[in-house]
Amino acid sequence: MTNQVPPNQDIELSVIILCYRAEESIIDFANRTALLASKISDNYEIVLVGNYIEGSNDRTKDVVTKLAAENPRYRAICKPKQGMMGWDMKEGLNFARGQYLCVIDGDGQFPLESIELCFNKIKNSNYQLVKTYRTTRNDGLYRKTISMVYNLLFSVLFPGLNSRDVNSKPKIMTRQAYEAMILNSEDWFIDAEIMLNIRKLKLPFYEFPVEFLELEGRASFVKFKAIFEFIRNLIVYRIKN
Repeated sequence: MTNQVPPNQDIELSVIILCYRAEESIIDFANRTALLASKISDNYEIVLVGNYIEGSNDRTKDVVTKLAAENPRYRAICKPKQGMMGWDMKEGLNFARGQYLCVIDGDGQFPLESIELCFNKIKNSNYQLVKTYRTTRNDGLYRKTISMVYNLLFSVLFPGLNSRDVNSKPKIMTRQAYEAMILNSEDWFIDAEIMLNIRKLKLPFYEFPVEFLELEGRASFVKFKAIFEFIRNLIVYRIKN
């Protein structure tokens, strides 16, 4: 793997890793992601989103800043949080420079090789977005139930999209598609909002199955109230659009 960024050349692939509260665990994940990216693109960057809650003891900001200082392929964005996951994702997308923009969570639940599959598919097709959907899930009944209810309600309120799992990642999109989208969500609704933009803009997309791995080392950030947040956002979006 080379760390040297080719001069006077546009970035082809940006992999945006959402690192919230990952701390030292993000080091191995980021390094494995960079190794994979180096095999599929000659010109890539790894965007480490280390936004943090002011006053917290979260060390992620320091970890990703150090990674970026040591490797020019890494770029860190670390701001006091003004929102939750959606805000972090938008900050990362706005910061990224690639022709193809890939977003993945930094907790390791999505298999890294799915990034390669997404990238190869979008580069060799007319799709404007390529993503996964989760078939085998190893994250427990609670998360499975939330996802099942959410995707069912999504399909009822927004027929015609035919996405099996709107929240699944990685998602990789062309810069053209991203720049055509209007993204306002600052919470967990951001993934659905991306897919609703795909629907509204009538952009072709593709999705393929992956195994969703067990979360290790910490509890899920998706609490029970998230399902009510999802439902509220879907209904509000349906009314407004």
